[in-house]
Amino acid sequence: MERTDDDREPGALKPGRGRRRAEDVRRATLDTAAELLLAEGVHALTFSKVATRAGVSKMTLYKWWPSPGALAFDAYFDTFKETLAFPDTGDVRRDLTTQLHSFVELLNRNGPVIAGIIGAAQGDPDLAEALSTHYVTQRRELAVERLTRARQAGQIREGVDLETIVDQLWGAAYHRLLMPAQPLTTEFADRLIANLFLGLAPAAPDSTPSGRS
Repeated sequence: MERTDDDREPGALKPGRGRRRAEDVRRATLDTAAELLLAEGVHALTFSKVATRAGVSKMTLYKWWPSPGALAFDAYFDTFKETLAFPDTGDVRRDLTTQLHSFVELLNRNGPVIAGIIGAAQGDPDLAEALSTHYVTQRRELAVERLTRARQAGQIREGVDLETIVDQLWGAAYHRLLMPAQPLTTEFADRLIANLFLGLAPAAPDSTPSGRS
């Protein structure tokens, strides 16, 4: 039975005459890929399935993405990039709490999908490269930049390894996602931050009056 326009997927492009804009094709592709990814997981996402549902050419997908895994990653990041943004209110503890809460809630809503992307990257070099270059490296840089500004503002003491802070906070969240012996909660995030600030906060100035012991 031939499909009509009414039978097409919500994000699909409608057929028409003339060349469609590349940004429209890309938008329809990412929307469709995101729907498939969240509904069925990374291993169910194929170029054929996305092309059919989005109403785009499979050859276009091969031209723009080196593998279905790379497309899955792009769809994931495009969907959640606002959730993963790093705030800067001037209070680093508040900003870390806000961001880590958002991150934990994202992992809890889409844990199997995120775990699937991480797992698939172990055997898909194109996905691994996209994950490292366009997500992990950039996310680390954003966090380190925010922590650097906090250190310059005197909210973090000198000598603290900022890269290690990133591993302690976000790495711990990933660990509970992938090795779920303990629950991943915002309360856990709060405890991580509380423990962290016991060690990185600048020392209080010496209040002992001069000349007294």
